[in-house]
Amino acid sequence: MQKILIIEDEPAISKVLKAYFQKEGYEVFTILHGNEAIPAFRENKPDLAIVDVMLPGQDGWSILEKIREESAVPVIMLTALGDVDYRLKGLEGGADDYISKPFDSSEVVARAKAVLRRSGSVLVEDEVNHYGSLTINQKAHTVKLNGVDVPLTPRDLSLLLFLARHPNQTFDREQLIERVWGMDYEGSDRAVDLSIKRIRKSLQNWPESEGEIKTLRGLGYQFCVYE
Repeated sequence: MQKILIIEDEPAISKVLKAYFQKEGYEVFTILHGNEAIPAFRENKPDLAIVDVMLPGQDGWSILEKIREESAVPVIMLTALGDVDYRLKGLEGGADDYISKPFDSSEVVARAKAVLRRSGSVLVEDEVNHYGSLTINQKAHTVKLNGVDVPLTPRDLSLLLFLARHPNQTFDREQLIERVWGMDYEGSDRAVDLSIKRIRKSLQNWPESEGEIKTLRGLGYQFCVYE
């Protein structure tokens, strides 16, 4: 049974979301205060965290930052602030989705399922590719650099896996959104740029002589590998 951690200070919203997720078969934990979020995250080890931005104590941005310091577990941010700058701040910080209030609880569940599907990894058989010191296993959804796991959020991992399946091919933002995150994605296309930025940071020790995530101005991005 997958576990959902809901960090939301409005009891009514928290209660309704909990009921909707439990109806779908999830185990749900709820937290009402920001200062209790990280201890609860560490104790319950959720498969997905839903974090409100405006919280007493630590705010949602601080909680997201701390989660990302130690985990690639998918995170959905909730907020009453609908400005695109807040959406980008959440995505840049490593959030996997962003939902503005007011919202329909069934939509939150549907978006959570989509994020969990992207983050799922089922090992069927190895499909391992080596790019010098970088190893990507498409079936196991793992990335290793010099034999060490590279921590990536589900959103960033899905993008890297797609690009790696098409080495030396170029894709623009719209193509990547459609083919990686799906047509139901509602965020800004700038989220692709932010995701690429985070992937590059995670792969900063990958020698340029072996490959790189390349930007082709006016065309898009390419997983460029060298023989």
